[in-house]
Amino acid sequence: MKQKVILAFSGGLDTSFCTLYLKEKGFDVITATIDTGGLSSEELKKIEARSKELGAVKHICTDAKKEIFDEIISNLIKANGLYQGIYPNMCADRYTIAKHAAKIAKKENAEYVSHGCTGAGNDQVRIDATINTLTSGLKILAPIRELMITRPEEVKHLESKGFQVDKRVKRYTINTNIFGVTVSGSEIDEGKEPSKDAWQLSKITKAEPEYFTIGFEKGVPVSLNGKKMHGSDILVQLNQTVGGHGYGRGIYYEDETIGIKGIQAFEAPGLMLLIEAHRALERAVLTRRQQKMKAALESEWADLAYNGLLYEPLMRDIEAFVDKSQEFVSGTVTMKVGSKSAMPTEIKTEYSLVAKEIASYAQGGTWKGKEAEAFIKFYGMQQMIASKKRAK
Repeated sequence: MKQKVILAFSGGLDTSFCTLYLKEKGFDVITATIDTGGLSSEELKKIEARSKELGAVKHICTDAKKEIFDEIISNLIKANGLYQGIYPNMCADRYTIAKHAAKIAKKENAEYVSHGCTGAGNDQVRIDATINTLTSGLKILAPIRELMITRPEEVKHLESKGFQVDKRVKRYTINTNIFGVTVSGSEIDEGKEPSKDAWQLSKITKAEPEYFTIGFEKGVPVSLNGKKMHGSDILVQLNQTVGGHGYGRGIYYEDETIGIKGIQAFEAPGLMLLIEAHRALERAVLTRRQQKMKAALESEWADLAYNGLLYEPLMRDIEAFVDKSQEFVSGTVTMKVGSKSAMPTEIKTEYSLVAKEIASYAQGGTWKGKEAEAFIKFYGMQQMIASKKRAK
C-alpha cells in the first residue's frame, strides 16, 4: 500500500513540480488548497483540474478566509503589524495553510505533509515551525528544498513529461491571498522596477479620488460605508476598489529569517487602508504614552509574525496588551484615496481625547499665563542644565 502525503497545493510551478515528483517517488499525493482569499471560484476549479492532471489521487479545498481574518488579520490590524514598518505581513497565511494541512493529514491518516518552499525563503520556516508545534510525529517533505532545484529546471521537468507551464509562472513567483498579492522573480530579483504586467491589484484605472468610511469596534473593522460586514468581506471589497488608484503597492528589501536579504513587490491596498484608518483612530483615542508603549510592542508582534513564530507565547502576551489598548478604539474613519495615496479626512468617535471645551476654557482662566511659564521652566530644566554644563 502506497504511503499518503498531503501537499499544500496552489497550482503554481513549485507545487505542480512537487505533485509530479512525489507521485514519481511512489506516494499517493493528496493535494490540499487552503483558500485564504484572492482566488475566484473559476481559479479554484482550475487549481483542482491541475491537481488531477498531474496525477493526485484526491484534491481537497478548504475555505479559510473568515478564519484567517479572525485569527490573524484582526490582530495584525489592531497591532498595526507592518514588518520593519513597511511590509504588511502578507506571508502570515502560511500559518493557516500549515495548520489545515496538518489537520487534513490526521483525517486522511497520512504520515507526511509536503510543501513547495525553497531552502532560501521564509515560508519554509513558517510552515515547518507550525507543523512541528501543532503536531507530533508528522513528517515534512520539501522537494524543492531537498533537491535544490531551480525554477527553469522545474519547468524543464514538467514540460518533458508533457505538462504545460504558464508563461507568467515561468517569469514570476506570484502569491495571492486575502492580504493581496506578492510578486518576486525576474527583474524584481535584480533590483529593477517591475514591469506593468507584474502588478495585479494596483493598476491605475481611476482618475478621481474616492471616499471610504470604515467603522471600527475595539480596533477591528466592522463596517464599510455604513454597511455592517465581516472584516474579511471588507478587506476583499477594498482590495477590489482601492487598488484602482495605484494605492497600496510597494517594493520591499526584506531581512529574511535565515539571514539573507530578498526583494519582493507587494500589493495590499485594502489592508494598508485599514491600517492607516486604524492608526488615525488610535491617534484620536489613545494617550501619548499608550501610543508610545504600543508602538514598541507592535514592532515585536510584526517581527514574530514575519519570522515564523506565530505560536510563540510572547505573541499571546503582546496581543493581551494590544486588546486592552483597543477598549476604546471604536468609531468611524473616512479615508480619501487618490493618486497613490490615502489620508483620513474625518474621524467620529465618542472617545476622542480632542476636548475643545477644555482647551478653550483653559484660555479663559483655568490656569494663568505665569503658571504655564513656570511649568515650561521646570519641564525643560534638565536639558537646560545639561546644555550649560556641557558647553565648551
